Amino acid sequence: MACSIARTLDVIGEPWSPLILRDVWVGLSRFEQLQADLGISRKVLTERLNHLVDRGVLERRPYDRRPRYEYVLTDKGTELVDVLMVMVGWGDRWLAGQAGPPVLYRHHACGQVAAVDLRCAHCGLPMHAGDIDLLPGPGAARP
Repeated sequence: MACSIARTLDVIGEPWSPLILRDVWVGLSRFEQLQADLGISRKVLTERLNHLVDRGVLERRPYDRRPRYEYVLTDKGTELVDVLMVMVGWGDRWLAGQAGPPVLYRHHACGQVAAVDLRCAHCGLPMHAGDIDLLPGPGAARP
């Protein structure tokens, strides 16, 4: 489908993949760690990890002589975590309730706790759904 949202959902559009990416991002890299944190079945976790490796989002690296592996984010996967951080902002705003956000994010560059803020790469101004027009791109489906 000539739709970037659909293509992204093909990679992480089921409930477990974003949570696996989150866990790998925060440092849980081994199968047993992921399974324990998520409470996911071995079969489903194996399928999801294989899918994420096949899609180039995770890399499988051996960590001992037995066939045991840890999982690390590729550059593609690290950039996909940025998408998850935008989802965090939405969830914190609309779903956190009185308790507030479960996790805070401190920016390395300035040391301050902050949230992701979508900005135009050209001018630096905020860029949200009401601030843009949609135009056909070079990969648009031709009628």
